Amino acid sequence: MLKGIGMTGKPRNGGEWTEARFTSFVMSQLRGGRWPQKYKAIQAAYIDDGINPETGRRCKLHRCEECNDCFPASKMQADHIEPIIPLTGFDSWGAVIERLYCEVDGFQAMCKPCHKIKTKEENRIRRENKKL
Repeated sequence: MLKGIGMTGKPRNGGEWTEARFTSFVMSQLRGGRWPQKYKAIQAAYIDDGINPETGRRCKLHRCEECNDCFPASKMQADHIEPIIPLTGFDSWGAVIERLYCEVDGFQAMCKPCHKIKTKEENRIRRENKKL
């Protein structure tokens, strides 16, 4: 038996979690932090006051870096320009934390649909690189 690994092959959380589950837990805890620079990036994308098309109420409109359309802040996300996990795969926790908690110039404001597309493409590239 490997040192630190129980009969189940699960080395974390008293033998209940795999290493992958542990990594996922750590990342979710790190991402849960409310890093102020992230919100400043969305504030910096403010264009003008306008009307939210979904509610008909007045709102502040922000420009998406990708599609150039304007959206209320609730429809925007701060995207890390440099992916938190490199396209070549995980490197180290220290490097991940540095990229995760970058300064405002390391973010770009994107609408949720554009951000989802970009993230999906980055994940596809990571999977392809993993096969190599």
